[in-house]
Amino acid sequence: MIRYNIPIGISEFEKIRKNDYYYVDKTELIQALVKTEPAEITLFTRPRRFGKTLVMSMLASFFDIRRDSKALFEGLKIAEDQKLCELWMNQWPVIFLSFKDAGGESFEDAYGLLQSIISQLYVEHAYLEKCAEIDESYKEIFTRLKRRQGNKTDVQISLRILMRMMQIYYGKQVILLIDEYDVPMAKAGAKSYYNEMLDVIGTMMSQALKDNASLKFSVITGCLRISKESIFTGTNNFVADTIADERFSSFFGFTDEEVRKLLENTGNLEYFDRIKKWYDGYCFGKTEIYCPWDVLCYLNKLAFESESEPENFWENTSHNDIIRTFLSCEGMDVTDSFEKLLASETIEVNITENLTYENLTDSEENLWSVLYLTGYLTKDIKNPVSGKTKAFLKIPNAEIMDIFRKSVVRWFDEKIAVRDRSKLFEVLWNADTGRLSDLISELLFETISYHDYAESFYHAFLAGLFANAGYIVESNYESGLGRPDLVIKDKKKRQAAIMEMKIADSLESMQKEEKRALNQIEEMHYADGMYAQGYQKVIKYGAAFYRKSCLIGRCEE
Repeated sequence: MIRYNIPIGISEFEKIRKNDYYYVDKTELIQALVKTEPAEITLFTRPRRFGKTLVMSMLASFFDIRRDSKALFEGLKIAEDQKLCELWMNQWPVIFLSFKDAGGESFEDAYGLLQSIISQLYVEHAYLEKCAEIDESYKEIFTRLKRRQGNKTDVQISLRILMRMMQIYYGKQVILLIDEYDVPMAKAGAKSYYNEMLDVIGTMMSQALKDNASLKFSVITGCLRISKESIFTGTNNFVADTIADERFSSFFGFTDEEVRKLLENTGNLEYFDRIKKWYDGYCFGKTEIYCPWDVLCYLNKLAFESESEPENFWENTSHNDIIRTFLSCEGMDVTDSFEKLLASETIEVNITENLTYENLTDSEENLWSVLYLTGYLTKDIKNPVSGKTKAFLKIPNAEIMDIFRKSVVRWFDEKIAVRDRSKLFEVLWNADTGRLSDLISELLFETISYHDYAESFYHAFLAGLFANAGYIVESNYESGLGRPDLVIKDKKKRQAAIMEMKIADSLESMQKEEKRALNQIEEMHYADGMYAQGYQKVIKYGAAFYRKSCLIGRCEE
């Protein structure tokens, strides 16, 4: 048995290399960044859990003048370029910080966390306070920020001040690495303090990035590119690399070749097809990409439980609220598009890569764009793009399909929970089959099929309609022969409803299937068990479905 260390949840390059964790070599990114004169600002936007933080940690280890990283990079691709290593490895002052925790329920909470991040950064560089060449006015600001006593202006200029002090100390320009730059704006947009946070973060980034003689270059990561704002406006030599671009496409996430090699090295090649089905399917530029978090989590599971089935690791890293937000938006009828996606089909939609967290839900175009840019949907490269703002999108893999289906179910359950269902219950217990057929057909028209109109879809749909309403709902679809599909019990009034379901292959055949369901109820004596339990009234329904149409009949007493 091959032993291997999988770095689950470890985003520190140095820790991975020193502790002999498996590392998929992404060091060629360094060559791509600096082989020619690097862009002054490079922004990488990728979905969560695609290795952004580990890449940034690797860059910090390579460039930081305070480190000796030669041993960490031995055997990796970048070490083969000796000339580049001599010019760049551990030769430059580096600031590396992350904004991933700079969010809160209120602006005050978020601002306090941002102050803490700046304070920790200043503590890390406390040696600058002793430098005789640095002006005392800089040191006064430094001390205030280190002690979390700085005012808003101090925070806004904090990166620029630190970069200038480091430039004086080292006699070199500074490389600035900012991870998850957009988290404060995302949290602010969700919690309604957007403009206050933009004033702080926007000014801080502007001070650090625009016309700053202390800046060598900057690499920034996030999920979305924030536009229509002052963060990047007017910056010189700016490159935004999104999932639509090709140049850096293979450096975030795992390629097909890297996954195959990983499985060979760990003795798990037999699981390649299974992993591909569940965790592949993303398209960055023209490169096929796997979600690295999922691949590593599954391999880690296999190390302890051989033959383990794949599971949904990605959904546990976020609430996936964006899908339900989309479904709940008033004035947007996306039912048909969602049904196509859930049937593994492709949809053509308008998208934009320039968004702002303040108006993510303002338009259907924005919401499709968010689902695409955050990894819930991916481009179908087999279909040509019909225009600059058009894209053919699909659900990338089995894992995300699972998230969509669960989100649709929860959305419908929530929708039904707040709906007045009194008329539905009234016609159910009054055995008004015509009105019951109409009401269920109306509800079917509002919902989204997530099983291609299989019996399991209708079974779950009906169970959801009658659940959480004071009734006992027993669902026996998976229990084999001899039991009805659905039983609804009203213990207070000692009445029960039995429902047997059939799927028709056309509107014309619905009546035939409804009769078949009724015959089954009688032949299998489903009602006998209800009477034996003490129920005095048992209504026996046969239901036939064809897509979003329902026809219900009942057995005569």
